[in-house]
Amino acid sequence: MIIGNAIANNLFKLDLIAEKQKALACNLANMDTPQYQRKDISFAQYLGGTSGSLETALSIKMGPSPVTAKTVSGKVDPAMELAEMRRMQAFYTEATRRMTSIFAEMKQAVSMGNG
Repeated sequence: MIIGNAIANNLFKLDLIAEKQKALACNLANMDTPQYQRKDISFAQYLGGTSGSLETALSIKMGPSPVTAKTVSGKVDPAMELAEMRRMQAFYTEATRRMTSIFAEMKQAVSMGNG
């Protein structure tokens, strides 16, 4: 079921984007907190370098745990965090457009079957 896989993949991308946005917001909120360590989510960890299907690779990497932000070294740079938020907004826009396209394809397939 190709459409089912496309929906699952896109939903996972949307989850990654949401978690990344949460980490970025947390970084900005705590940038003046002494001893605060930045949080980040690496998309490459979850999406890059997979050798099999996305679902198989994700289940191996993630297990039963949801996506989580990792503590990374370095001070919070507000300009970098805001730029990354804008990048995530672009990814979100692309992912929602893709989901709309998938649903349009499904609707067309159903209407052709009823015709």
